[in-house]
Amino acid sequence: MKGIIFLLNVLLVTTTPLFAQKAEIFSTSDRAIHGYDAVEYFKQNKAVKGSAENVYSWRDAKWHFSTKENLESFKASPEKYAPQYGGYCAYGLSEGHKAPTDPNAFTIVNGKLYLNYDLNVRKNWSENKEERIFTADKNWPNVKNEE
Repeated sequence: MKGIIFLLNVLLVTTTPLFAQKAEIFSTSDRAIHGYDAVEYFKQNKAVKGSAENVYSWRDAKWHFSTKENLESFKASPEKYAPQYGGYCAYGLSEGHKAPTDPNAFTIVNGKLYLNYDLNVRKNWSENKEERIFTADKNWPNVKNEE
């Protein structure tokens, strides 16, 4: 059964280029990272939904924050808080393509936020995340403006 689940996850990740976006930042309904607060990942180590009252436009996407303080922190240093690879799946990037993400499937590594397609993909990515980060970092410049 575990083998079938793993194969389904691999299939999902390898077919997600069909869902890929040309935008550098993964967004849904014009909201970066599904409207979740990028700063809260670092403060509470969990996904916290942002508010429509605290919005900041950065890199052609609207970033939502749960508090005014978080909005100001992000404005002062967006690169510090924004997820790597524009919020696209870190596993997908290590495979050479963009894939959507689940805001709850996240990991912070060396002070950087990484998102994954879902919790199962995050588990697979975590098994050799350093190697996958290295490969995704190399792939990102060529993939970020692709559809």
